[in-house]
Formats: sequence, structure tokens, C-alpha cells
Amino acid sequence: MIQTKKNKTGAFLGLVAAVVVLALVVVLENTLPSTSQLFIVLKKGAVYSLVAVSMNLLNGFTGLFSLGQAGFMLLGAYTYAILTVPVAQKDTVYYLYGGSALNFSLPDLFGGVDTPQGLILGVALAILLAGCVAALFAWLIGLPVLRLKSDYLAIATLGFAEIIRAIFQWQALGPVTNGANMITQIPTFTSFNIKNADGEVILRLSAFVPFLVAILCIAVIVMLINSSYGRAFKAIREDEIAAEAMGINLAKHKMLSFCISSFFAGVGGALFAMYASNAQAKVYTSTMTYEILLIVVIGGIGSVSGSCIATFLYVAASEWWLRFLDSEMWIFGVKVPFLRTGFRMVVFSIIIMIVVLFFRRGLMGDKELPDLFRPRPKKTARKAGEHNG
Repeated sequence: MIQTKKNKTGAFLGLVAAVVVLALVVVLENTLPSTSQLFIVLKKGAVYSLVAVSMNLLNGFTGLFSLGQAGFMLLGAYTYAILTVPVAQKDTVYYLYGGSALNFSLPDLFGGVDTPQGLILGVALAILLAGCVAALFAWLIGLPVLRLKSDYLAIATLGFAEIIRAIFQWQALGPVTNGANMITQIPTFTSFNIKNADGEVILRLSAFVPFLVAILCIAVIVMLINSSYGRAFKAIREDEIAAEAMGINLAKHKMLSFCISSFFAGVGGALFAMYASNAQAKVYTSTMTYEILLIVVIGGIGSVSGSCIATFLYVAASEWWLRFLDSEMWIFGVKVPFLRTGFRMVVFSIIIMIVVLFFRRGLMGDKELPDLFRPRPKKTARKAGEHNG
């Protein structure tokens, strides 16, 4: 009874926090200049936070060490891009191959990107299909790969990501994937800005959209973690033998966790394509997976709140706060040493090392934000006496 009340209170507070965050994003976006570096951090942070939480679901809550996140993001990005390029622009985008093999576009089916229903329904369906394609591939490779454990699983999923990246750059698939070239002319976050009859933007929603999608998806993941399936995932993480003895079907729950994580990684890939305004396979390297894994570790393995907080701190530090280190600086006529292009990443790497050294379990450990505001249980008189004795 008490636990149910806490869950309801937590859900209500989460809903209020989500509304406040979305409202704040809209206010900031329509108050500050659109060229502010803050919006790059907000957009990329929203996308990466979803992917980090999806990776945490698999690595942190189920105990499956996978390094295929970039591959599933690639699948999501390409699925979204291929399905949303307007028919009128396909010859321009696929000019090296004489046009696209797919002669339709989801937004065009609902009236085109210039209409609200065409943009919203077309993009929403494309994002959903992006996640489904990633989940389908996860199911296919999960059949043999999930039999492996620990480092072997990580190597197998990393190999899958690299193979997928090479296949999507294969020239024979050019009429579909555009080979090694970008797929452009796709609907982006700025497509959702509301304009008047003269074409002037009257309400900017380019940061609101990724936040809305990310919050909805993370809310679904949180509900899953707090369900009976989530408890089964945690049991598998703690002890597979004990979990199986309790009646948990290991193969079923591992596959379920793998597919769900990949689904949201695919959605994250679609959002990243919208953020970058294109889809190109060479972007989705193993380095991207390592970035996401680093965010999960910094935030705390097994903490959704930690992954979200660490994402925005990571993106802000790498994309905004340390930018001045890449430019020469003079103080009282003396040139500051070391400041040049690339020095920012040296300092950033040192900061990451310090954080990992002093926060071994991450910023949040396995706790969530509401746990920080709950009063610690007081020692009873009997326990205090035993302790003194």
C-alpha cells in the first residue's frame, strides 16, 4: 500500500517536472537568440539522453554488456531519412543513382511537409518505424548473440555495428541508402517552427520537439523498469542462476530487454538525423557508442536520472563550456600557452578521468532523483543500543 502510494506520488512529480521542463524549453527558445550555443546542447542532449537511458536499460538494469548502440542508431537514422525525403526531392538527393528505389514519402502520404498533419503524422510514423526496424535487427542478431556473455557479447555487438555501417555505404544499395553520400532534404527539428503567412517564424519549437519525444520515451522505459519485467531484468543482472530458479525465462527476458533497448536506440537515431539534418553512415562509428557508454558510467549504471544529468553535463562541457580553449588568448600582452584547436578535448578528457576517479559509482550510483529528497530511516533505540554495545 505504501509502495503504491510512493509510485503514484513519484509519477505525479515526474509529470509535473516534465511539463515544467517543456515549458521552460519553449520560453528559452523564444526568448534567447536562435544562434545561442545553448540550443545545440539542449537538442543534442535530449537525443543522447534517450540513447543513454536505452543503453542503461540493457547494460545497467539487465547486466548485458552491449556495444552495438551506434549500429541501431544508424538503422533508425536511415529508416527515418529514407521514408521522409519528399518525392519531389528524391532525384536531387539520389542524383548519382538516377533517383530513389522508393517512390513515396510518409509526409507526402498525409499531405506533405508543408501541412501540419503531413509533417506531424509523417514524422511520427517514420520515427516509430525507425525504432521497429532497429528492434527487428536486434531480434535477428539476438538469437545467436545473446547466448554469449560479458566481453564476448560486447565484441559481437560491436562487430554487428561495424558491419551495418559498412553495408549501408555499399554502392550496390545506393538507390536506397545513397551509398556513402548523405541523405538530405529530410524534415528536421526546425521544420516544426510555426510560421505566419509571410514565412516569418512566430513560435520556435525546434528544441521542444526532441525534448517531448525523449521525455515520452524515457517515461515508457521508467514504467517498464518499475514493472514486473523490470524486476525480472534486475534479477537477471544480480544472479542468472537464482533468477532462473525463481522461474524467470532467461532467453525471453534477455531478448525482450535487447529489443526494447534497440527500439529506443533506433528512435534516438531518427532524432539524431533530425538534429544533424542528414543521415550518413560514417558518423555512426564505435566512438559514438563509447561516448554513450561513458555517459552511462558517469551518470551511474542503473540510474535513469544519472544518465539524463550526465548527458547534459557531457554535451555542455564538450560542445559549449570549453570552446574557449580552442582559440588563442592573450592576457596583458602575453599569449596563453597550449590554447589551440584540439586543446579543448585534452582538458575535457582530464575532467572525465577526475570524475571517474572520484565518483567510482557515477554521479548518482543506482539512485534516482526522488531518492535524494527522501529522509533517511532513523535508527531505532534497540539498534542504537546494540551498536553501542
